[in-house]
Amino acid sequence: MAFELMELPYGKRALEPHISRETLDYHHGKHHQKYVDTLNGLIEGTADADKSLEEIIQSSEGKLFNQAAQVWNHNFYWQGLSPEGGGEPSGELLEAINKQFGEFKSFRETFDESAKGNFASGWTWLVKFEDGKLGVVNTDDADTPVAHKGVTPLLTVDVWEHAYYIDYRNARPEYLAAFWELVNWDFVAENLRKAS
Repeated sequence: MAFELMELPYGKRALEPHISRETLDYHHGKHHQKYVDTLNGLIEGTADADKSLEEIIQSSEGKLFNQAAQVWNHNFYWQGLSPEGGGEPSGELLEAINKQFGEFKSFRETFDESAKGNFASGWTWLVKFEDGKLGVVNTDDADTPVAHKGVTPLLTVDVWEHAYYIDYRNARPEYLAAFWELVNWDFVAENLRKAS
């Protein structure tokens, strides 16, 4: 069964002025599409063709892992953004963040510092660990919490340069400031509920 490019849950202009249509045309329409196409080419006619993305990620390495993980990571990233996003979370999610980081501002500072310092290409994540604690982790290249036992992703920001270079050139901190204006806290809260 071939994988398909996930449709964005909003229009190509919906995230402007924070993320432009041009960025989405390239990031979603070209980069993400290429990962999907390459993954389909790798699994065609193999035992992996009947597996889910998560199963492929957890049982593969090298090029196959990279393509599957990038498809999964991007699917997750797009859902974490919303034109109605931004601000602060509420309810159980905010309580969990405050319990772990002291306050939302401290969490955001921790996340930003981690994302700014994530060298080269990768992802920065808010995750829930098996012991119930929240944490901020960086992954390199295509690596994903899905590949690691006992780690559940709640939120991610893509810090590969193709995620922000059109809009912000090499100014990753400006991209991160824009990211916070778009975070879909309902999606993050639902991920936390599922992980409980």
